[in-house]
Amino acid sequence: MLHSSFKVSLGEFKTLLPYLSRYRRSYIGGFGCLIIVDAAQVIIPQFMRRAVDLIASGSFTWQEIGILCAGMVGVMALIALGRFLWRYFIHGSSRRIETEIRETLFEHLLTLSYDFYQKHKIGDLMARATNDLNAVRMSIGLGLVALVDGTIMAASILVIIFIQDARTAAFAVLPLPCITAIILLFGGALGNRFKKAQETYAAMSDTVQETFAGIRVVKSFVKEGWFIKKFADTNDDYREANMALVKLYGAFFPLIVFLSGLTTVIVLLVGGVRVVEGFMSPGDLLALFRYLQMLIWPLMGAGFTVNMIQRGAVSLKRVNEILETVPSIMSPVAGLKSGLTPPKRPAGQADAIVIRDLSFAYPEGSKVLKGVSLTIKQGAWVGILGRTGSGKSTLIKAITRMIDPPPGTVLVKGRDVRDWDLKELRGCFGVTPQDSYLFSDSIRNNILYRLEPDATSSSRGQGDDTLLKQVTALAALDTDLGSFAQGADTLIGERGLTLSGGQKQRTAIARALMGEPEFLILDDALSAVDAETEKRILTGLLAKRAGKTTIIVSHRVSTLCNAGYLLVLDQGRIAEAGTPLELTARGGFYARMAALQQLDQEETSWIPSPGPSPSAASAVPEGSSV
Repeated sequence: MLHSSFKVSLGEFKTLLPYLSRYRRSYIGGFGCLIIVDAAQVIIPQFMRRAVDLIASGSFTWQEIGILCAGMVGVMALIALGRFLWRYFIHGSSRRIETEIRETLFEHLLTLSYDFYQKHKIGDLMARATNDLNAVRMSIGLGLVALVDGTIMAASILVIIFIQDARTAAFAVLPLPCITAIILLFGGALGNRFKKAQETYAAMSDTVQETFAGIRVVKSFVKEGWFIKKFADTNDDYREANMALVKLYGAFFPLIVFLSGLTTVIVLLVGGVRVVEGFMSPGDLLALFRYLQMLIWPLMGAGFTVNMIQRGAVSLKRVNEILETVPSIMSPVAGLKSGLTPPKRPAGQADAIVIRDLSFAYPEGSKVLKGVSLTIKQGAWVGILGRTGSGKSTLIKAITRMIDPPPGTVLVKGRDVRDWDLKELRGCFGVTPQDSYLFSDSIRNNILYRLEPDATSSSRGQGDDTLLKQVTALAALDTDLGSFAQGADTLIGERGLTLSGGQKQRTAIARALMGEPEFLILDDALSAVDAETEKRILTGLLAKRAGKTTIIVSHRVSTLCNAGYLLVLDQGRIAEAGTPLELTARGGFYARMAALQQLDQEETSWIPSPGPSPSAASAVPEGSSV
């Protein structure tokens, strides 16, 4: 059982070989110092043996005793220096490796696709990046020290005591097979219980993260008590899992210590007789006692090593599960990633976005999009309307490749989105999603973070401030900034907790406008603003983004009524397509929505028509002009 357990454990640690190789000099130096410390430790009982034999003989000088004491002090000083150095080299390297793996894990998590985060909870991912990596660090730090130290010390001590008195040593080591049997018995069980403890810790972390992220909902529905109970339940599960581990672990070491203590009793009985019979000197017996006391640590270290490796292997497996996950959406190996620049065609001579018979279904779900075909020309202003669940947001995700559409179904600037480098593709778009997520930072940084990374407030120039003023004015956020005590430098809570819904949406719109993206997509991004503010934003966007493509998804007819072209999605298909006036005349879904919202012709004519219209291939044969 132990053999297979160690085999599995060592198999998990293969992923650490590149890190261990990088720090091999530090590990070699650390283990060299550890060996010196072990060698020095096994010398000290010899000083004690010599001193006791001199005193027992009655013929000694204080100078001889002084020399032995000075030698012991020198050896102990060497041990102290060696212990500092091996801790510096080995523990320092394990800390650095932990830091590098955590950075690698975080970087890899950022490459994983939308579907990955639908399957994994944030609390579990946080637990793997913290608690699990701590266990990995312990296994490649203290765990390796216990393995090497225990092996060298045990081997050295056994050789010395057998050389000193083989008969007494043979009796003294009788309990050792029992200790081996205990390690075989407990090794695998420790790993399984530790895995259970880590999983319950992840569940508890996820409960905490979910509760605080949704604190507004918790308080508005007065559900604090329910969440307190939910956390208490997960906390109890974590306690019980750890208690199960502690009970096993608590029985493991005392048994080893007890069996190790039996060796002292055996030596006292057998060795005492040998001294009386004259086969051993009093110094030899004292040294043998000291060696057996020193042997307790390697014996305990064997169990400690098993425990640390089991914990580290379980945790490393959980981390490796993430690192071995291949992103479902990646940039192509060739093409843009190798430096090829996508062709830029003159405005008006190229179709900005082409969708050909696009069908899409999420895993374990029915089709969300069914045969959608659409051509959006450069500079068009397109509106998308539809019932909840009709596929509007999924269509937007397919265009920006947040989900992976089938090959050849979605083209941007004449190139299949699957052939684009993801950074290049998404850099063409400014997207404001339905959930206007803001970071716990200043409003300024939330808007400017689209720019080059590491652009801190202190390093930004006048140009960025000018851009900030432009986009906040377009998003009708400038008046709100003036009412804040610190203006754009006002700090907001997590997810924009201190801002109103409309302020959050307009901050997200300003962020999307930063960098003047070629394509602007507003996915129900004006639902929380009033009619006057909405009018100001749309009027400003039409004036500023002349010749650039804009797609607006909304449930409000007032947001869409003056778009150059409208699509109505119903159950994943294009049910209606045309200009607002055409759809009003047809009396379909758009006309019913307009009637329900009591829009008259005067309210729908305050924005001029914004440029070329796209063509919907589902309504008109492909290649026809609309």
